[in-house]
Amino acid sequence: MKRMFNTAGPCLPGYHYRVPPSRRLPAVPRLVKDMEYVVLYAPQQSGKTTTLIALARELTATGEYAALYFSCETAVVTRDDGAAQECILSLILMRAVSHLPQELRPPWPKVAKGIRLGDGLAAWARACPRPLVLFFDEIDALRGQSLLAVLHQLRVGFRRRPASFPASVVLCGLQDVREYKAAAGGDPTRLSSASPFNVKVASLRLGDFSSDEVRELYGQHTAETGQEFTPAAVDRAIALTAGQPWLANALAKEIVEKMAVPVSEPITVDHVEQAKERLILARATHLDSLSARLAEPRVRRVIEPLITGETPVVDVAYDDDVSYVRDLGLLKPVRPASVANPIYREVIVRVLGAGTEEAIRADPRSFVRPDGRLDFRRILGEFAGFWRAHGEVLVQDGFYHEAAPQLVFMAYLHRVVNGGGYIDREYGVGHGRVDLVVRWPYLDSVGKRVWQLEAVELKVWRPRQSDPTPAGLSQLDEYLHRLGLDQGTLVVFDRRPDALLPADRTTFVEDRAPSGRHVTVLRA
Repeated sequence: MKRMFNTAGPCLPGYHYRVPPSRRLPAVPRLVKDMEYVVLYAPQQSGKTTTLIALARELTATGEYAALYFSCETAVVTRDDGAAQECILSLILMRAVSHLPQELRPPWPKVAKGIRLGDGLAAWARACPRPLVLFFDEIDALRGQSLLAVLHQLRVGFRRRPASFPASVVLCGLQDVREYKAAAGGDPTRLSSASPFNVKVASLRLGDFSSDEVRELYGQHTAETGQEFTPAAVDRAIALTAGQPWLANALAKEIVEKMAVPVSEPITVDHVEQAKERLILARATHLDSLSARLAEPRVRRVIEPLITGETPVVDVAYDDDVSYVRDLGLLKPVRPASVANPIYREVIVRVLGAGTEEAIRADPRSFVRPDGRLDFRRILGEFAGFWRAHGEVLVQDGFYHEAAPQLVFMAYLHRVVNGGGYIDREYGVGHGRVDLVVRWPYLDSVGKRVWQLEAVELKVWRPRQSDPTPAGLSQLDEYLHRLGLDQGTLVVFDRRPDALLPADRTTFVEDRAPSGRHVTVLRA
């Protein structure tokens, strides 16, 4: 059977291309051997379920353990901790009947009402001829007292392992154990500083694919079909996804199945770029679920400074929020805080600027010159007119208020550029700016496809600050040098309370960067 790239549910051997799951968590077999309790966490669509199912199967196949994977997600509908425990025991029983031989299954043929999780697991451990290894997936689907009750019983039973309790337990969810909290009498959605699962020996984060693993994944398709991903296409996919497993699979699936590039043709960088745009515009399920998080106050507090380039107010709560957003997968797992990959960067600003983009009536075709090049100066002029008419209202409406000018400008570019060209952006905490480059393809005089590049830097003049134009010219100069360009655009949004209205202050001036490069400055 022909295998496929998978973007929904766990990968099935023989049906899906996949990176060998056990390779992704090489530490687990040793931790199981040492009878440790472990927390495993990773963002959505990272391959957690695929990896845990494979590990359970492999550990049982060694003949040394009775290892079982199951998901706690169904238990979230229960109303109290007792019902949640019964539900988990029922899930264990159903899964064991399907995946373990008779002699390794729980001794309870059905779950009696009122049986506690700890009692049920203790009875199973005593009856099972092998040490028990349990993988609790979606553990953080439980909330409040239900979650505390499960963690408490695992903690109490820990010291009776392996003869009278599971020898090793892996709790898997979206976040590390610090988010499993509900202090007695406190808010069950937030944790106190004390860990309710202090018997865990390690917190493991399931990482993204390495560059070599993305190449291996795509190479499986080439080996089975003969269709090559060109080296440049693979490199571009790695750059766009940063190895995020769902994105790596989704790009390839979009190209192979939705765009249906013939097997006889190699897959190129252009195919990868088209697939990226299609995924973003379609708001695929995974991207949509991430987008929904942007409205959360904890997420906005972290993401907004990334868009504006400003330095956030850093305190203990901010550090906790950064960890939370990092666990969601929106940030890279390393410091300093930055968005996880270019596709997520694009999704964030498009979602936040979607309302503005809907209000833009400009026809993208009107900005293309007869020679196929983009009339970028006209785009800037049309944006200036749009800003004069609507800027004051637009910056008041968005819930990412501090980033409103940048989001409006980027939404305008999306409307008039995307569909024919591409926009790459760079932003990060403390940079004090947003850098953009528009890439527009056209045919030169001999019919060769070439790229027009237009670089833009966005700055904001905030209250109690000096004019950011001189710093902007220097920063843009560095950006132009990096891109190999001799001219660019600096946009300065004036957000001082005593500034003139956009209709009166929006003007163009011509200036020079420190190196002498020509810069068009739009004061808005």
